[in-house]
Amino acid sequence: MSLVAKLHRRFAHLVQELAKFGSVGAIAFVITVAIGNGLHTGLDVGPLTSNGVATIIATTFSYLANRYWTFRHRDRTGLGREYVLFFALNGVGLVITELFIGFSHYVLGLDGAVFYNIALVIGTGVATLFRFWSYKKWVFLPSSAPSVDPASGLPEAPDAPGVHRADVHPSRLGHSLDAHAAEDYAEI
Repeated sequence: MSLVAKLHRRFAHLVQELAKFGSVGAIAFVITVAIGNGLHTGLDVGPLTSNGVATIIATTFSYLANRYWTFRHRDRTGLGREYVLFFALNGVGLVITELFIGFSHYVLGLDGAVFYNIALVIGTGVATLFRFWSYKKWVFLPSSAPSVDPASGLPEAPDAPGVHRADVHPSRLGHSLDAHAAEDYAEI
């Protein structure tokens, strides 16, 4: 098997996740820009408040799209746990974006729609890198991860040493990504 074929086989699921995540992110970004600009330039709401309100609306869309489309092949560890973690991590992403907007507006004194949007794009780019990494690490867990108690959010003890959830729940292997995902995610 050639090196290119091996690389494609090993990372095809990651490329597919990135493409879906990027599509959801692009739509969420359009929502953020439209609502943020509408509030900031149209209704004269402050730049941080405008971005905060827009981000909350876009985050709701993003959670649903990522849960039921981008990461649908990953284990579901409880809607409440995922929802709280997703919004908490998006809160960190919001803070990252707000730092760029606040620095541009309040420290550099760059006022107006153009500078607001430049800071929004740069801040969103940095926050997106954090979000992708953190969703995969803490929110949408791979199928080989230990099960999580929905009430506490803590991992449950495995049934026996060396037994993975994929071994316990063979019906999960029906998805084309599951067969290779557990092994590949462990290496990444």
